[in-house]
Amino acid sequence: MKKKLLTIIACSLLLTGCGKIPKLENGEEVIAEIDGKSFTANELYNDLKNSSGTSFLVNMIDNHIANEEIETDDAAKEFAKTELENLKYQYELYQMDFESAMKQAGYESEDKLLEEIILQYKKDKVVENYAKEQIEDSEVQKYYDENIFGEITAKHILIKPETTSNMSDEEKKAKEEEAFNYAKGLINQLNDGANFEDLAKEHSADTGSASEGGLIKDFTKVGENSVVPEFWNASAELKDGEYTKEPVKSSFGYHIILRVSQNERPNLDDTKDDILTTLVESKLQADKNLSAKYWADIRKKHNLNIIDSDLKKVYDDTISSYK
Repeated sequence: MKKKLLTIIACSLLLTGCGKIPKLENGEEVIAEIDGKSFTANELYNDLKNSSGTSFLVNMIDNHIANEEIETDDAAKEFAKTELENLKYQYELYQMDFESAMKQAGYESEDKLLEEIILQYKKDKVVENYAKEQIEDSEVQKYYDENIFGEITAKHILIKPETTSNMSDEEKKAKEEEAFNYAKGLINQLNDGANFEDLAKEHSADTGSASEGGLIKDFTKVGENSVVPEFWNASAELKDGEYTKEPVKSSFGYHIILRVSQNERPNLDDTKDDILTTLVESKLQADKNLSAKYWADIRKKHNLNIIDSDLKKVYDDTISSYK
């Protein structure tokens, strides 16, 4: 994309008569010659317009809107720096020359690449902000009711079936049953007064929590600290101090869960922006054309008027294809 932008910039300089450019008898500016054949700025412009002019025009318009609507703040700069470092790390990981690749892509310096990343960040923000405006309060309320709860702290013992990929279905089923019965036996020990933490340290296959007696702090139903649905649902149904009377099966194996505590549920106002962000991400992932549809609406909101009939026809046809 950057190479194309540089091409357009170069062409625009030619068309404005930058430098001393010869002209044909009809006044057209000559930009190149070969074996007596003259190539004019008008010819170049028309070829570019017919091949990808609408794409370039739309990109210029969207860049303008992004710069108008979104400030280049510290968050944008920090995002760009992190993205640049990630790019450089990926090239180093595969022992590739990042500097050369960057220049081949048309970026003369890291600062120019940072500017491009920031611009894309701002364009994404324009879409995100517009998408949030389209979400009804009822959608936010529904998501809150179904997914937002106080964080839970619990202890668990994980028993994994000792299966391998080359086992037959019957062998795997036998191992599953063996793991279930093993977990059931530990529950019987708890019923007889055994200490939960001691059993977790001795038997749990979750090495990350076993040394702490199976402790998992402040997990949620959705989001960064979420757990698998089976684990959340079982924990949410328990009272503080209760443990599951049957092993809870998940993709990890069989869990025995003891609920320790649950924090107070956050209110809707405090979580609304996070919910909106989550809903927007979900909608954009579900409909790959939604971002393009939103951009069409955003340009319309800014009173876009494409005067050139050829460019307008291509634009209108493209937008119609998203509906």
